[in-house]
Amino acid sequence: MSDLPTFDEAGDLTVIIETPRGSSHKYDYDPAADVFELAKTLPEGMSFPYDFGFIPSTLADDGDPLDVLVLIDQPAMTGCRLKARLIGGIVAEQREQGGDWLRNDRLLAVVRHSHQHQGVHKLDDLRPGLLDEVAEFFVQYNKEEGRKFRSLGNCDDKAAMALVEKSIKRFKKKRAGS
Repeated sequence: MSDLPTFDEAGDLTVIIETPRGSSHKYDYDPAADVFELAKTLPEGMSFPYDFGFIPSTLADDGDPLDVLVLIDQPAMTGCRLKARLIGGIVAEQREQGGDWLRNDRLLAVVRHSHQHQGVHKLDDLRPGLLDEVAEFFVQYNKEEGRKFRSLGNCDDKAAMALVEKSIKRFKKKRAGS
């Protein structure tokens, strides 16, 4: 799946869903086996606030494809490929126990076919407090894993697109060196 294009012909972002909204299971894509596997179960009462996935053919600072949360009317299934428009992101750092802080941003996008979110084109279109709630979810999620997560602020759609472009270059460079 990492060979899928990052954008389609119309310029929409390609996203692969790992974990659907409302799931208390976290799924990870294993590129070596080309399957999704159950990575963990969240504590009772905790679930993913939005569909969570990755952007193919990208490589973030943490060595994984870029993470993205997708606003969608109903949860998509694990493994679903969808097209979305980037609206911004949460600039963040994450630290493994005893390790260094690494950038681990959470981009936000709206699925192309959304009815509920069709008017959302930038972060300012989201309801007040939503980004803080999402950041807090990742603080608690990482705490369960013995990691720390901290939001450094938000970025608009242009800055998020710059992160995508940078991660595409990193992906191509790593692939050329392999």
